Amino acid sequence: MYRYGKTAQNAVSAMSYLAEVFDGGETKLSSHDIALHRKLSQPLVAKMLVVLSQSGLVDGSRGPGGGYWLAKDPALITLQEIVSQFEKADTRTFCPFGPNWCGNEDPCPLHDQLLALDDQLTRFLSETSLGVFAKSSGSPPLST
Repeated sequence: MYRYGKTAQNAVSAMSYLAEVFDGGETKLSSHDIALHRKLSQPLVAKMLVVLSQSGLVDGSRGPGGGYWLAKDPALITLQEIVSQFEKADTRTFCPFGPNWCGNEDPCPLHDQLLALDDQLTRFLSETSLGVFAKSSGSPPLST
């Protein structure tokens, strides 16, 4: 299961606010604005926005009238795209018997349930888009 670290949670929070105000890039928000509305640390938001900008999920401009906005429609950005910028590629839940047990020994008693939980969270992150946060988006969230 993907462990949703605090930074990834905060990134989803910041991006959800950008989705709420999304209007194609006309409205630009400062890291301070985002931090204030989501009760996050401004330096943390600024650092996350740099990562999100480098990944192509956020655009930004400097100077008067500058700020940040989503690089594409919220319905086209999955939670997985955001979370993956802040989590290791393989952060699956370890077997309660210890790392690599289930792959080398008989599966532990929780093996099947843990795999099902992993799959459920992976599907949720991959199929849920920021479109769920957009107030005026006519686009439905991604789903399969």
